[in-house]
Amino acid sequence: MRFRRHGMPEYGAALVAEHLAVWPLLDADEQQHLLNDIDQLLASKTWEAARDFALDDTVRVVIAAQAALLVLGLSLEQYRGVSGIIVHPTTLHTRGERPGPSAGTVSADRLAVVGLAQSGRGPVVLAWDQALAGAHRSQPGENVVLHEFAHKLDMLDGVIDGTPVLDRELRDEWVRVCTEVYDDLVADVPRPPMRWYGATNPGEFFSVATEVFFEQPRQLRALEPSLYEVLLRFYRQDPAAREDTLQAR
Repeated sequence: MRFRRHGMPEYGAALVAEHLAVWPLLDADEQQHLLNDIDQLLASKTWEAARDFALDDTVRVVIAAQAALLVLGLSLEQYRGVSGIIVHPTTLHTRGERPGPSAGTVSADRLAVVGLAQSGRGPVVLAWDQALAGAHRSQPGENVVLHEFAHKLDMLDGVIDGTPVLDRELRDEWVRVCTEVYDDLVADVPRPPMRWYGATNPGEFFSVATEVFFEQPRQLRALEPSLYEVLLRFYRQDPAAREDTLQAR
């Protein structure tokens, strides 16, 4: 079922305040900017429900709020490769051959999928229960909306390599810092708070790093300051400083 395109509902700001855990951390200008971007995402993208799911304003606003947060320091132009958002009620399970757990192997085991970013101008597919949990920060360091929309940022240059479109002066440092952390994860060397899933491939590394940057920013800044810094320079946001301000109140 597709949802007729329209922008923010009259009670949309209240929905954001109710469900988006980081809302109190944003200053007044950021809050207004976020609401404006949510409105544009709701009006400009196709929203579709799958498996007889009821796609209502709460679902649309909560997902759009998290997607808008990701690019709050950038621009919605970063989502030009997102044709729409498809929402399932809960985790998907798929079958079919795919790369196996070690090099040169394949697997056809049943696979649980909570989100998927399709390449090109394809949609983002999300499980609503996981998207809602991410909005409420129910699972520390994990947010499926941020994860899948980060993949779409990575895809903008046509290559899924963990390196989004960067300013020239940031690129060399980005590659150096991210490669060091990624190589350690691949070699089973812990780099907390990064999750092991970041060792899957460079694309997953970027999406996991994005989740941690927004969801566990103070831990990332303390334990991986160089990684935090390159993410801060790319996203042009400082989530750890927001949390510092809250702690000081």
